[in-house]
Amino acid sequence: MTMSPPELATHLFGNGLEALRIEGTRALHSTPFTVLDDDARRALEQAEVLIAAWGAPALSDTDLDRAPRLRYLLYAGGQGSALLPDSAGDRGLQVSNAGWLNAIPVAEFTVAMIVLANKKAFEAHHLYRTTRSRIDRELEFPRAGNREKTIGVVAASRIGRMVIERLRDHDLRVQVYDPYLSSAEAQRLDVRRVELDELMRTSDVVTLHPPLNASTKRMINAGLLAQLRDGSTLINTSRGDVVDQAALLTQLRTGRISAILDVTSPEVLPRDHELYTLPNVFLTPHISGSMGTEIRRLGDHVATELERIALGRPLAFPEVLQ
Repeated sequence: MTMSPPELATHLFGNGLEALRIEGTRALHSTPFTVLDDDARRALEQAEVLIAAWGAPALSDTDLDRAPRLRYLLYAGGQGSALLPDSAGDRGLQVSNAGWLNAIPVAEFTVAMIVLANKKAFEAHHLYRTTRSRIDRELEFPRAGNREKTIGVVAASRIGRMVIERLRDHDLRVQVYDPYLSSAEAQRLDVRRVELDELMRTSDVVTLHPPLNASTKRMINAGLLAQLRDGSTLINTSRGDVVDQAALLTQLRTGRISAILDVTSPEVLPRDHELYTLPNVFLTPHISGSMGTEIRRLGDHVATELERIALGRPLAFPEVLQ
């Protein structure tokens, strides 16, 4: 078992790793490894299953050469293959991840932020704290509310789709930009497919859910940010580098838009960074993913996959290795 910090194992699996006490399995070490030292490599030589979570060290081809019995990687996070060399698939290694479970709290957080953004809750909080007097809601926030607003979802990813599904309970219009989303799938999701510039121009709230790669790095650029309508809100729970942060700051300084940022570039920002103090920015320290009581959900998933292995059954949520 590898992860960092090692105390994470208790949050995942309970005291004494109770969730992993599965008939037909035996732990080779009582505590997780945080680095691949000599003790870790000796355990890996005997292991058939490696359980990992965030903070785990990556494995090299040499490490796998020394682990001839290793057949499974069970990852309590989004992408287990990131810990493996390209040869893992050819070696017959099977991987399961808990990405779909980690997507649940991100989607919940996003929908909560959409609802609060449309209610102008953050602006009202700032105004109330400043004036400390009665607020005329209709005078101060005539466009507030969650009726017939337009939500723009960038990327119909796993999280993006969960957000779309949860928004069905609200009186909102949802439009999506995703070059890989077919017309048939958009119809099934009951969303309108649009180009990215139209989405930015016509949405009251824009929420970002693409993976970070070469094609999405700073995809939300200065030109697109300038197209956001006055009074709109940008939500980012994806990765900081999906947005041109300098260009976003330029727009935020004008006060014409707001931002809800759970991720930034870098994480953590310098102590004197302007995003900490701008009144139209709600900044959180990457809390949208699993935390606290939600972490045990990921551990239970790993335990279920381990039980399937012990019973000779296929993984329920295999990760495709390239």
